[in-house]
Amino acid sequence: MASEQTSSEYISHHLTNWTYGYLPGEGWKVAHTAEEAAQMGFNAIHLDSMLWSVGLGILFCTIFWMVAKKVTSGVPSKTQAAVEMIVEFVDNNVRDSYSGTSKLIAPLALTIFVWIFLMNLMDLIPVDFIPGLAGQVGAAMGHDPHHVFFKIVPTTDPNITLGMSFSVFALIIFYSIKEKGLGGFIGELTLHPFSAKNPIVQAILIPINFILEAVTLIAKPVSLGLRLFGNMYAGELIFILIALMPFWIQWALSVPWAIFHILVITLQAFVFMMLTIVYMSLASSTEH
Repeated sequence: MASEQTSSEYISHHLTNWTYGYLPGEGWKVAHTAEEAAQMGFNAIHLDSMLWSVGLGILFCTIFWMVAKKVTSGVPSKTQAAVEMIVEFVDNNVRDSYSGTSKLIAPLALTIFVWIFLMNLMDLIPVDFIPGLAGQVGAAMGHDPHHVFFKIVPTTDPNITLGMSFSVFALIIFYSIKEKGLGGFIGELTLHPFSAKNPIVQAILIPINFILEAVTLIAKPVSLGLRLFGNMYAGELIFILIALMPFWIQWALSVPWAIFHILVITLQAFVFMMLTIVYMSLASSTEH
């Protein structure tokens, strides 16, 4: 931790994204303080989250493409064996949990699991390493390093996790309408869970059913995104708090926490993938 910073300033610095947006009175710019980033509001872009999420997505696609291009039926390389193990693991989970026939679900589940795992994995990099390098680059360009923000864990940004979960939500709506028709989809929202044979009573129940089902439907992507964000944000915060301690205590605490966090990283990617499969299966099911 830089000696010029207080503990609260250090924590705030590490939890602030590299933000670009419109600042009232100054126009479009990169935020130099956490206060400026907050003032930029909803239209601001977290450049670091976008850079790392897109970059890791490209890395994932590149590795799998190279393995697929060089795949052999003989003795596989270590990379091919690892990729085959991941593909088989995801495929088995899709077969066990998805009741539909769409060919999109298995590639979607594989992409979600590996991509989120790679983004989560960035949390194991020492908290001062890459932000420190970014600060040195900023200092070389004439900027105060304390005003250079650079987070490297995209899943600690709710914009990323909710963006992914609402993309899944769009697919849920699409498959619900595709498999059940628009009338069937509307019927699910208005005729359940309460129904009655009397048309007048049923008409009274429709608004109640719609409110209950709409809340349940919207809760899926919100809980999906916030669960991933909350777990990863808490893990990152603990690493930052450990970094505030004396050097010998840092090693005593950071290594066990990092080992435990490997399980959290993998589990959160798995949970996001499995819930996506289950939600897509429910959307594709024509049974009521």
